[in-house]
Amino acid sequence: MTDDTKNCDEVTKYLEETYPELKDAVLTIHTKNNGEFYSATTGKKKEELEKLREQANEIDKNHSPYKAIVSVLMLKEGWDVRNVTTIVGLRSYSSKSNILPEQTLGRGLRRMYRDEDVEEMISLVGTDAFLDFVESIKVEGVELERRSMGEKSSPNTPVIVEVDKDKSEKLDICLPVSTPRIYREYKNLSDIDISKIIKFSEEELKELIFKDVTTEEYSHTTIFRDFMPDDYRSVVGFFANTIKKTMRLVGGYDILYQKLKEFISEELFEAKVELADKNILRNLSELPVRKAITDGFKKQINELTVCDKGETKISGEIKLRDCKPFVSRKKKYIVPNKSIFGRIVGDSDLELDFAAFLEKCDDIISYAKNYFAIGFKLDYQTSNGDISNYYPDFIVKKTKLEIYIVETKGREEIEVPEKMKRLKNWCEDMNKLQKEKTFDYGFVDEESFKTENPRSFEELAKGFNKYK
Repeated sequence: MTDDTKNCDEVTKYLEETYPELKDAVLTIHTKNNGEFYSATTGKKKEELEKLREQANEIDKNHSPYKAIVSVLMLKEGWDVRNVTTIVGLRSYSSKSNILPEQTLGRGLRRMYRDEDVEEMISLVGTDAFLDFVESIKVEGVELERRSMGEKSSPNTPVIVEVDKDKSEKLDICLPVSTPRIYREYKNLSDIDISKIIKFSEEELKELIFKDVTTEEYSHTTIFRDFMPDDYRSVVGFFANTIKKTMRLVGGYDILYQKLKEFISEELFEAKVELADKNILRNLSELPVRKAITDGFKKQINELTVCDKGETKISGEIKLRDCKPFVSRKKKYIVPNKSIFGRIVGDSDLELDFAAFLEKCDDIISYAKNYFAIGFKLDYQTSNGDISNYYPDFIVKKTKLEIYIVETKGREEIEVPEKMKRLKNWCEDMNKLQKEKTFDYGFVDEESFKTENPRSFEELAKGFNKYK
């Protein structure tokens, strides 16, 4: 984002001449101060300007050739793109209103993966005024990490992962996309059994203890009476909304509210309590109590509403060659010969060791790390009953007709059995729904991988079958 059209053109030229991956991949857009397209300097006709607007709005799409946009005011407003990894602000940002830097920064805070628990990072480069504004948002809980720049500073370039278009088509892997198998049946909310949720004894009711801050000596104890809502309804409503939001429930607030009200007054403590009691309301603010209420209700709701259809359908396909380039925070990678990607970035040393092993396997055609950007995921029910998405680690193309999905783990986590059960079901479903290819799976733990030292993929597939 530059301050005038001349600098806009110079920045575009610099990017394309300096970085090979940006050659013919920079979209330059001139705008007036009000955000409208500037046609006087560029000499572009109305039709061309509309095309520029369309290209800017479609930069997230797989067919877009662009990886960067250089403009005067393009990031000010009206640009809804999620796949933003870097913002360079070269304007003065001198206005006291801070509207412009706020809008600029906002373009990079949209999550790429809305429904996934994925750590995302935005790199910000800019003038002192722009970075001063960026610093000010720390009060809102945003984590910032400063990096020095200049001739004497060490480089900190991001790792770009993308498909190597020059590689053979045979390295590509095609995967079927299945419809969800795990779903919620919301009509069962009224069957929540509040008697099965955890209880607290009267001895666990909290009082406020006051101590002298200098001597740590006991001063006095008091029942909490101030700074709490006067109406218990808002407290019960808070719990209902929290549970509804975290579980992504559609409707059901009235049922949840009534069940929570009955549970807190009749079941949460050993004896029946009055919700209007200030000390009871104070106890409801304690973390162990809040957690007991929300976790207890979530468990009950999951048991009542989460169902497995027992079947699925093929709704489409994923080709690795269509994967859009993305930035990885991980710095360790290998340059593969048997993958359609230019780099295999590992989340752990085990993943890199396994990728290096696959490179040496003469009995496979290709493989790939299953990046989030690929979009290959399986819905599954977690150990605590929630519905979540599972991303297997590797995709291996053994022959044209045999595809393996492989999970690697340094140490076994509580979710591994549930994930492997879902992966087993997926392979079975895909083998029933189509006959063109066969799908199989495997689990590779670090200890066995190092001690067994398999010499081929065939040997690994036969020996690593813990969850079969």
